[in-house]
Amino acid sequence: MNKLKVGFVSFAHMHAASYLQAMLNRGDVEVAGIADEDEARVKPFTEPHGVPYYSDYTQMLQEPLDAVVICSENVRHAEMVCAAAAAGKHVLCEKPLGVSEEEMLRMIETCKQHGVQLMTAFPCRFLTSVKQAKQAVEQGKIGDIIAIKGTNRGTMPSGWFQDRSLSGGGAVLDHTVHVMDLMHWFTGSKVRSVFAHAKMLFHDTDIDDAGMVHVRFDNGVFAVLDPSWSRSRSFPTWGDVTMEIIGTKGVLSIDAFAQKNDVYSDVESKSLWSYWGDNMDEALIDSFVASIRDGKPVAVSGEDGLYSARVALAAYESARIGRSVTLSKI
Repeated sequence: MNKLKVGFVSFAHMHAASYLQAMLNRGDVEVAGIADEDEARVKPFTEPHGVPYYSDYTQMLQEPLDAVVICSENVRHAEMVCAAAAAGKHVLCEKPLGVSEEEMLRMIETCKQHGVQLMTAFPCRFLTSVKQAKQAVEQGKIGDIIAIKGTNRGTMPSGWFQDRSLSGGGAVLDHTVHVMDLMHWFTGSKVRSVFAHAKMLFHDTDIDDAGMVHVRFDNGVFAVLDPSWSRSRSFPTWGDVTMEIIGTKGVLSIDAFAQKNDVYSDVESKSLWSYWGDNMDEALIDSFVASIRDGKPVAVSGEDGLYSARVALAAYESARIGRSVTLSKI
């Protein structure tokens, strides 16, 4: 069997390293290139593994690659996805898919026009607790969903994440999309209206590090989400992903990162969480590779990325005007 040839476009996002390792662990994948204008940023990854380096991603796209993984700054996703699609490459794009509804629709359409798949990087879908909860909901274990309460609270990232011209937004954009995707997935419905707050509460910064996003779905389900960079550096890990799903017959609670040991380190002078369970990034990569190799639809589509990101964008608009925002049907 011929190996699937995959290239990486940008290592700006920290998830690139774990996606790369997951690809390198596979015997049926060849990592054929890493493109990044900052050579120093990717040198620790290209040199040890003998991966070709490209300073210009458009040059790498001229090579006979099957697919690319894009982990650039958020505002560059649209440009890079469309260029990859035009070059005939399947795409796995880091979240959020884009920073405007118009550009995300363009990305999706461009990939369709060129006959390539577009997958949004939502690895939380592949966690055991999440998959088992989805199965329980589908089996009617808690009846019909009435409401959902979720959190995605993390430590504040540095660098371009705090630069709105590169990120497109702060915590509300960064941390709404993961759990909102799960909420869409569990309810089988799309958000129709959004009421939100976005504030600078925890850090000395001019970009939002806290928010509260209230939504109503087409099917009448209500949900609330805390997407924040509220965890201090002393917290045992970067953050959490939780959901409490309230149904007509019961309540289902998800703590997505509960597969851990508590470590009390004198070296670190704080407690730490040591994970022993699922590697969600590896599961994401496995799913993407299988879809491309088998010619099957990706598990998390570009449309899924659009649906979650547009909620975050509507949240900013709601916070700005101080009232609910209704989303158009697409």
